[in-house]
Amino acid sequence: MSSSPSSKQDGISPGFRVDLTVVILTYNEAIHIERCIGSVKRVATEVLVVDSCSTDGTRGIATRLGARVLQHGWVNYATQLNWALDHGDVRTEWVMRIDADEFLDEQLVDGLRRALTASDDDIGGFEVNRQIRFMGREIRHGGMAPMWVTRCWRNGWARCEARWMDEHIVLSRGRGARLPGSVVDENMNSLTWWTQKHNQYASREAVDLLDRKYGLGVTEEVRRGLNRQAWVKRWLKTQLYFRLPLGVRPWLYFFYRVVLRLGILDGSQGMMFHTLQGLWYRLLVDSKVAEVEYVMGHEGCDVREAVHRALGIKLNPKPATLSVQAKG
Repeated sequence: MSSSPSSKQDGISPGFRVDLTVVILTYNEAIHIERCIGSVKRVATEVLVVDSCSTDGTRGIATRLGARVLQHGWVNYATQLNWALDHGDVRTEWVMRIDADEFLDEQLVDGLRRALTASDDDIGGFEVNRQIRFMGREIRHGGMAPMWVTRCWRNGWARCEARWMDEHIVLSRGRGARLPGSVVDENMNSLTWWTQKHNQYASREAVDLLDRKYGLGVTEEVRRGLNRQAWVKRWLKTQLYFRLPLGVRPWLYFFYRVVLRLGILDGSQGMMFHTLQGLWYRLLVDSKVAEVEYVMGHEGCDVREAVHRALGIKLNPKPATLSVQAKG
């Protein structure tokens, strides 16, 4: 890494690491893990990988690169991250979460070095921009950028909210601030893998919607501690989008992204992304909700049993203690 003029002026070495642990959750991430760890090791004193029984060599690669690797069975993202915070023996002043298919850009590495060594005492966490790349194309429009997410916080000052999808880091103390630079989300798996993964996401988001309608008690409702952008998006989703007719709202959302928010300017790869993630995925979520309700009506079972039969998801009574069973 070449140092910027400001780095030299401020006396911050390009190789300087701060009192930071980066937590990475993995399952079969051999294709991504070296890029991810190589990125965060430039700024973090410790890298903690919590693996969910990978079979592709992820753990071996992470260990070879100097990460501390723990293994814990998967429940959902929120449960896994909070388990890492509770059982990972994290002793640094700061903690950061990053997905295995993400990496830090140059500006964010420099921003973390500066902010975490000289932040005000009342700052509890930092938001960073999450930059999405799809088939090599940066997605700049359609409401996808900038996407501010809380990713770094003082140890013990935040938790991950217990949700099946759309989970966020929630600050329990202090105020949030923003850092320059981006966490770059660039998945290198095939489009087939991407669609299969989003099919799983759709089942999980369908559970969130059914919980809202039927009161399953499996999703945590957080009213304080979210960053402003996350709070606004969730308010629009719950107070506007969810009130629109099932099956119609994905088309309205697609029009909003592509036309009103100029997603069409993202080029051919961008249009593929907006169509798949903004229309196909959202329509799939609604279709899964409709399927569960169809099973309830035609098979005479309650919503929990219908979720199990239709989606292969077995619900337990308490939040963040859910298990997923593959359909036979």
